Amino acid sequence: MRAQRASKPAALASEMVGQCFVEGRRGRDRLEFTEYGGGDAWVVLVPPLLVPRRVHAHTARTLASSGLHVVVLDPLGHGRSDRPEDPLAYSVTAFAEQVIALLDHMGASRAVIGGSSLGANVALEVAAIAPERVSGLVLDGPVLDNALAVQVSVLTPVLLAARYAPFTVSLARAATRPVPRRMLPEWLRLSLETLDQRPGAVAAAVHGVLFGRFAPSSDERAAITAPTLVLARTGDPFHPVSDANLLAGEIAGSRVEYAAMPLEWRRRPERLDLVVTRFARECSRPGLRTRRTRSS
Repeated sequence: MRAQRASKPAALASEMVGQCFVEGRRGRDRLEFTEYGGGDAWVVLVPPLLVPRRVHAHTARTLASSGLHVVVLDPLGHGRSDRPEDPLAYSVTAFAEQVIALLDHMGASRAVIGGSSLGANVALEVAAIAPERVSGLVLDGPVLDNALAVQVSVLTPVLLAARYAPFTVSLARAATRPVPRRMLPEWLRLSLETLDQRPGAVAAAVHGVLFGRFAPSSDERAAITAPTLVLARTGDPFHPVSDANLLAGEIAGSRVEYAAMPLEWRRRPERLDLVVTRFARECSRPGLRTRRTRSS
């Protein structure tokens, strides 16, 4: 069944909000997404853990204005999608399966899959478990060997607060929900939406991710043949450049684009949006849609 959509004002291309459903342990779960543009050249973008899909809105509009068909997903536990309080509902693999379910729902056989932070890990997982669905990868700040310790050190207090001091999460939600958002800068609106959390769902999501499969293994990453663009976050201790370089060394033919400043893709997205758009368009050319073979 096609998504139920509500029209949104057009920016550079048409935008529509949609929903699809996936079967979970407790029954059907609802996922929400925004669809930009149209056509047969698909791009799916996945946000970082606990961050709503709005984080990729600017890039999605840029990609759609160049003729690409872009879908930005709120995985389970994010944004306006359902937020079960069962840790077994969450993992990088579960999020990847939701991306595949979204492709099925949209009728897209293949797509460029992109993500930021743990969203990049989700994109990698899609390429590992369903390589035939991936025409390219855009990996912004992947979280691998060199980032694992700092990520765990950040996520563990979040888990403990949500589990054992849930009032802290509830207070943040209560304090930010009444704030009018229509006239706020985009980064502030995104921050407020990220703080709009429920403690049970936050605890479950972080628990599931920390104790599940964090990323495909090195051998699985080395077997990926899809064209790959890795965005290295200069000056970001939570997403060290060493992980970007590690991944680029594992995936044959991949390329690395280094940020000119910390958080460049968030603060001044124009240059990297252009890099990503060119890459996604190249992946969508008929001659590149077939799976590449690795050079010996």
